Amino acid sequence: MSSSDKVFAGSIPEIYDAYLVPLIFASYAADLAARVSGSSPETVLETAAGSGVVPRALAPTLNAEARYVITDLNQPMLDRAIARQAADPRITWKQADALKLPFDNESFDAVCCQFGVMFFPDRVAGYKEALRVLRPGGRFFFNVWDRIEDNDFARIVTETASNIFPSDPPRFLARTPHGYNDVDAIEADLRAAGFSRIQIETVAKSSVAPSPRHPAIAYCQGTPLRNEIEARAAAGLESVTESATVEIAKAYGNDVVSAKIQAHVVVAGFD
Repeated sequence: MSSSDKVFAGSIPEIYDAYLVPLIFASYAADLAARVSGSSPETVLETAAGSGVVPRALAPTLNAEARYVITDLNQPMLDRAIARQAADPRITWKQADALKLPFDNESFDAVCCQFGVMFFPDRVAGYKEALRVLRPGGRFFFNVWDRIEDNDFARIVTETASNIFPSDPPRFLARTPHGYNDVDAIEADLRAAGFSRIQIETVAKSSVAPSPRHPAIAYCQGTPLRNEIEARAAAGLESVTESATVEIAKAYGNDVVSAKIQAHVVVAGFD
């Protein structure tokens, strides 16, 4: 993973939340929130919360006495999440590293992480931290994107950027968001961290956008792919965005567009 893969700054958080969240994250956030709330937790920790799509889905489903601690390493993303969340005395916001959680052992009934573990520089260490703060009987809920070949808009954007910069293709999407997709490797990492009860379900959904330009903006300008593009050509961002728009239109038409997205949803416990 490149050092720029974790840089969500400038206008990226706002574009991410406005474009990418409804495009690919909202439906999986609802899925993850339902799984977490279904375990009836009294205390929940969320790591790598991003712009807060899971809290907006999960908080309304928790009981009145619940405690929900929401964290992210990236303060601009956390600021965006705080601005979008309704005031709620049950919620505590904290900037925190998922690999070095500032919480006592056995503090939470559930830990959840929406499309964040791919960014962990040491996933086993991150899983060990989740296990450490879980109470007996607690569970770790998270999801990861499947292969980029099974996520059509991301694939088209990556192919387009590679064609524009053939000698040094920007590979952020394939490398990081879609780079941790082997379910056997995920299970092995969880077992290495100490989890023993592991369920992994592959969930396919449809990604719908009002126009071909919407997903092009979402991926090119609302993710760290933007950093890679701008590092290669200062004026390249709009060129790649426009070219990706054209390619998405070729594949799905010029009006409302719909394409496949696919992820693995993981629930891990321990004896």
